[in-house]
Amino acid sequence: MKQCSVLVVTCSGRETSHAEALERRGFRVIETSEWPTDGVVLEFEVVIVMVRQMETVCMLAARMRAKPRFGRRVLIGINRTAPSPQERRNAIVAGFDDVVPETRDSRLLIACILRQLRGRPEHRCYLPDLKRPAA
Repeated sequence: MKQCSVLVVTCSGRETSHAEALERRGFRVIETSEWPTDGVVLEFEVVIVMVRQMETVCMLAARMRAKPRFGRRVLIGINRTAPSPQERRNAIVAGFDDVVPETRDSRLLIACILRQLRGRPEHRCYLPDLKRPAA
């Protein structure tokens, strides 16, 4: 089994604190500000896209899901603010697995990724153990 890998597409050049938190939890993380090519996406089980405007989520989801062999990869959007229930529902209907707000706390994002990966055993990657050793 291979280590689960995450591609973070910022599209704006700004880095996120999520990449470091995901690495600490055991994921292999690559962060890019460029739109990924079809071949690059196939190397990752999870693709995270920084959403600039919630109005563009339908186009972003369609663009990612249309990539050859994208299949059932986990696609999560991160928005600067918390999406409204309607915006989140629209994003999920458009093809995102979830949209979460950008915060300093990455626990919500990690929980969302793990929940989605557990439902997709075809990825055959090992998940990090979130149980912390007793101090």
